[in-house]
Amino acid sequence: MIYEPAEDSLLLKKHIRDYSKNKKILDMGTGSGILALEAKKYTKDVTSSDINKECELKDIRFIQSDLFENIKDRYDLIIFNPPYLPEDRREDKESALTTTGGKKGYEILERFILELRDHLNDNGKALIVFSSLTKRENVESAIRKNKFYYRVLEEKKVPFETIYCYLLF
Repeated sequence: MIYEPAEDSLLLKKHIRDYSKNKKILDMGTGSGILALEAKKYTKDVTSSDINKECELKDIRFIQSDLFENIKDRYDLIIFNPPYLPEDRREDKESALTTTGGKKGYEILERFILELRDHLNDNGKALIVFSSLTKRENVESAIRKNKFYYRVLEEKKVPFETIYCYLLF
């Protein structure tokens, strides 16, 4: 199952242009590829990755990987729209792979942040999105614990939640 773009993808997509010009970019958890394709408008050096091989895009380098497991390079910008919803035992396993970020929702994002520095070039940045259902304080705590700074680029209220777009540096 491939994650179809929704409000979170579109929010993140709005900010790609500001950080992508002539950069080496990784779109982590590429899903439909909407973010990698947007980045490709501003730079030639785009790699996409996803745990699901079905997410491979034509004309964009693809690495099948569970987060950074098979990622060896360093990047100027890493874009990540992670699965970030808290576990719902009623959701089927295939769907949960694209939406569930762990028991409390932030665990995948926390793993990403823990390994992020090893995959960023000097002055590298990351663009991420997550939901108020993930508990903002848990994400911000993981960011600070791993010695990153962050800037809130945008917040978007949608039914049942607020989606946050952060820049990590």
